[in-house]
Amino acid sequence: MDRILQLNTIFISIVIEAVPFIVVGALVSALIEVFVTHDTIVRILPKNRFLSVITASLIGVLFPGCECGIVPITAKAVEKGMPLYSAIAFMLTGPIINPIVLFATYIAFGNSWTMMLSRAGLAIGVSILIGIILSFVIKDNQLKVNREYHAHDHSHQNTKQKFISVINHTINEFFNVGKFLVMGSLIASAMQVYVPTKILVTLGHTKLTAALIMMALAFLLSICTEADAFVASSFRNSFSQSSIVAFLVFGAMVDIKNLLMMFGAFKPKFVILLVSLITSLVFVGSLLL
Repeated sequence: MDRILQLNTIFISIVIEAVPFIVVGALVSALIEVFVTHDTIVRILPKNRFLSVITASLIGVLFPGCECGIVPITAKAVEKGMPLYSAIAFMLTGPIINPIVLFATYIAFGNSWTMMLSRAGLAIGVSILIGIILSFVIKDNQLKVNREYHAHDHSHQNTKQKFISVINHTINEFFNVGKFLVMGSLIASAMQVYVPTKILVTLGHTKLTAALIMMALAFLLSICTEADAFVASSFRNSFSQSSIVAFLVFGAMVDIKNLLMMFGAFKPKFVILLVSLITSLVFVGSLLL
């Protein structure tokens, strides 16, 4: 009974913490749908694939938010004409290098520039590499064909009609993503209650296993990026700095919530490829720190 109550408490706290960011993500997605045209996106990003990936990776510094709302924004950008490889680069760094998350990381680790810059640097490096790899290996559309809404022409609408369209798209996006949030939050809550963290801590004695354990822990805990640094700092006496950076980067790129959202937006094979690349590069990158 106690565990069920604990599960319920954790589940509610995760949902309450994530919902505001889902709303923001849905709203931004709706604004992109109504006001941003294909031509606009084409003009913003360089035509060169390398410069396009680098630019998209760094755009995240302008968007305060977390991983809870980044998937719908990314999917909508792809629908509007952003190259998939650039959109993914943005999706991976957006929840990490925005000012709010970087400041939270700086404060959580006792005003540490090292941890903040290590987190940002590894995230940017991983996102750029993945974006470049995807630009060569993925040639066709990877959005799910059964997404409930697609890009429409809103150029003929007046201001009132566009405002109504933004509201409608926001509501549709919120409920489409919200179901994955609920499922992911429930799974994450169950993992926190029924998988003892002591077992994970005891396994993380070497640099290799420590990085793997911390990445697994980041996935299972599924903490929003605005708060994950404060949780990560509590492991400073048990794990190495490099493994904690792996926790901070991997958890922001792949956790239970946004994994389900990715499966809801993209084709399964693409999601599996993407998660494999993220896991490999974050792991190797953390060992090089």
